[in-house]
Amino acid sequence: MVSKLWIGIGDIHENFEQVFSLPNLRESSGILISGDITNKGNKEKVYNFFQKLKENNSKIFAQIGNMDSFEIEEVLDDLGINTHLRVTELDSGIFLAGVGYSTFTPFNTPSEVSEDAMAKWLKQLKLEAKNKEHLIFMSHTPPLDTKCDIVLGGSHVGSKSVREFIEEVQPDICLTGHIHESKAIDEIGRTLIVNPGPVGDGGYVKIFFRDGRLELELH
Repeated sequence: MVSKLWIGIGDIHENFEQVFSLPNLRESSGILISGDITNKGNKEKVYNFFQKLKENNSKIFAQIGNMDSFEIEEVLDDLGINTHLRVTELDSGIFLAGVGYSTFTPFNTPSEVSEDAMAKWLKQLKLEAKNKEHLIFMSHTPPLDTKCDIVLGGSHVGSKSVREFIEEVQPDICLTGHIHESKAIDEIGRTLIVNPGPVGDGGYVKIFFRDGRLELELH
């Protein structure tokens, strides 16, 4: 029996109409957005998008990715939906921990941080996230050396710190994105890692809580 359902997406890149066409949007328990809402920012457009999205589902949990500017994070803060470096209770005993931005890329995008900075953030987040009964970890940057962090040339470009967080905390699910060509499911220990790919390509994931477990279904 399914008691709860969340829709997980990322890498919207201003393909907002594609989000509104997702199935189960209205009846889901919430919408999880892992980052890259825009292409280097557009505050008014993003505000309007979230206002319209709230008409479909008021329970939105979002963070910026590397392609989003700081002003986009301000919108998320103003709307009270920012999950970056926060642990939020989605339902009784079910929690969401988030980290946005990305580690450095070759493209000099607006919201990149060093691996050291990411490690410091995750050390802080770990204190609050560990020992939760059921935990979804939403990281825009995928963990290193998985099926979810491989670029076209075959290199793994994920974050070592994100991987170490997962290895230590062992969340039920890690919802990630960032690497468009790495739509996949993988595992680190007991953690399911999922990169649904860009929304513009139709990618999303359903996260279910049923029979006392968090499970996922990639689309």
